[in-house]
Amino acid sequence: MAEVVYILCSLASCVCAWLLLRAYHRTQMRLLLWSGLCFVGLTLNNALLFVDLILTPTIDLGPLRTIVALGGMASMLYGLIWDAI
Repeated sequence: MAEVVYILCSLASCVCAWLLLRAYHRTQMRLLLWSGLCFVGLTLNNALLFVDLILTPTIDLGPLRTIVALGGMASMLYGLIWDAI
């Protein structure tokens, strides 16, 4: 059952990223770009979670997952700070 949840979370993040980046392409609002990039990072994080816990349980991908999630959140934080100025 956990496998299904991990896959659904990854798909939901991917759909959010796609919708945000598509909206950015149409409107050129930069906050949509940063939000979309954040969700790309979260999608990769969720995919790595599935790989880490289900496909390769003997290999620890925790540090890589943390770096990917940090990169996604950093892009969102960057967009929130610099687009507010």
